[in-house]
Amino acid sequence: MKVVRFHAPGDVRFEDAPEPQAGPGEVKIRVRNCSTCGTDVKISKFGHHHIHPPRVMGHEIAGEIVEVGEGVDGWSAGDRVQVIAAIPCGRCADCERGRMTVCPHQESMGYHFEGGFAQFMVVPEKVLAVDGLNRIPEGVSFAEASVAEPLACALNAQNLARVGEGDDVVVIGSGPIGCLHVRLARARGAARVFLVELNRERLDMAANLVRPDAAICAAEADPVEEILKLTDGRGADVIITAAASGKAQEQAIEMAARQGRISFFGGLPKDDPTITCDSNLVHYRELMIIGANGSSPAHNAEALQLVASGAVPVADLITHRLSLESAIDAFGIVARGEAIKVTIEP
Repeated sequence: MKVVRFHAPGDVRFEDAPEPQAGPGEVKIRVRNCSTCGTDVKISKFGHHHIHPPRVMGHEIAGEIVEVGEGVDGWSAGDRVQVIAAIPCGRCADCERGRMTVCPHQESMGYHFEGGFAQFMVVPEKVLAVDGLNRIPEGVSFAEASVAEPLACALNAQNLARVGEGDDVVVIGSGPIGCLHVRLARARGAARVFLVELNRERLDMAANLVRPDAAICAAEADPVEEILKLTDGRGADVIITAAASGKAQEQAIEMAARQGRISFFGGLPKDDPTITCDSNLVHYRELMIIGANGSSPAHNAEALQLVASGAVPVADLITHRLSLESAIDAFGIVARGEAIKVTIEP
């Protein structure tokens, strides 16, 4: 079969690999869609400390079961499924307390296990053990189901930041995650959702799809000033930094209303992970700064239902559909910001 495999930073190959078979406790799927994200670009350029090459990449996975291993109940060939990306152990103190997103033993598809940029792949027993294999609801396509994983990450962040009825929400970053955050905030009852982006062309592309209440180009205007104008000087209730930008995190603190919640969704580069924080703003405004790290199996299941119900549409966010042999080209498209969501169809 054909796969896209990471060998070293700057060395990702479209090549042949033996077709896997399902072992005990596993299922084998034919991959129908595996969508791409900025993490794939970073891995292709810099590698990752959890990846011991060669490794098949791809973690936003949807497909259909073709083989069920010994001891697996409840699944059959032909079942349409979505696979979680982050795999908690399910047994540690954090997992037992329901904090699966911060499991210290977490493993991941495309990192510790072979990923979805392949014609076939095996879903490991550890995924099934934590209910990480989800049935795709009727009416949801494989491509849409593959977007459930990033939507699940957005859902985790908005749960932690308590996005809800009547909130003014700012999303900084207009990539696929930013677009999902805009739509999810609306589905959760936000009063207004504002989108901030440095790149005018990327902002216009996203705004034409998700229709925020205001779209602010940070290269043309001070986003803090613009948000304060839009909120009559009050600031926003929730600010989500869906971009790997320290400056965005600093601006998020400045534009927050009293008792505002700030979600540091996008991680910063490891060689530049610090920001300058006006601690008095946090103190006197009673601000809450909240991290967000991936998603749990339950978030993935809920994300699929949000897509199925129409509460969070995702089909139109998939702007590019490419073959497996074009997956490496897809990384360039993502890196250059030419797409919202790129999906690979093996």
